[in-house]
Amino acid sequence: MAQYFRIHPENPEHRLIAQAAKIVHDGGVVVYPTDSCYAIGCHIGDKSALERIRRIRQLDENHNLTLLCKDLSEIATYAKVSNSAFRLMKALTPGPYTFLLLATRDVPRRLQHPKRKTIGLRVPDNAIALALLEELGQPMISTSLILPGEDQPLSDPEMIYNRICRQVDLVIDGGSCGPESTTVVDLIEEYPVVVRIGKGDTSLIGS
Repeated sequence: MAQYFRIHPENPEHRLIAQAAKIVHDGGVVVYPTDSCYAIGCHIGDKSALERIRRIRQLDENHNLTLLCKDLSEIATYAKVSNSAFRLMKALTPGPYTFLLLATRDVPRRLQHPKRKTIGLRVPDNAIALALLEELGQPMISTSLILPGEDQPLSDPEMIYNRICRQVDLVIDGGSCGPESTTVVDLIEEYPVVVRIGKGDTSLIGS
């Protein structure tokens, strides 16, 4: 049965953030709020936790997973980024955007798209998510919490707990999130391409 933490959305309690980070470090799967919708994530190096997320979401291997990062300082470790792509990312982060980039050799193959060798990267504008990443000291692997058979993410933390409390280890209640996922921007080629319109404003992307 999952634990349930109510954490202040603007001033996250460090004691609870530290407990949440320990759950992730120990191989747990956590549901947490972002600046778009609730997401589900785990430790970047935990293969079994990732497989649990795939089962909960019923994801196939072609689904692009996302590295949730506290800022852009770690981007070069995980992705190949051109100068123009970095400038765009810097202008749009933190914010409700996911960027698709070519993965570096430091990214485990299980986290990459099997054909395109890409990885999604995201810097959320959410105090709880950023505090959790700061406490972890590294990115989390993550995806929007959209359950099988549904086309929109879950937005109410109590409803989330009632539905999947036996499948995850922690649900963080940071208040109600919106129903929109992130805007996804493909930065593989020379020019950015919006491949999914979500909460993020696309007028600054030029595509």
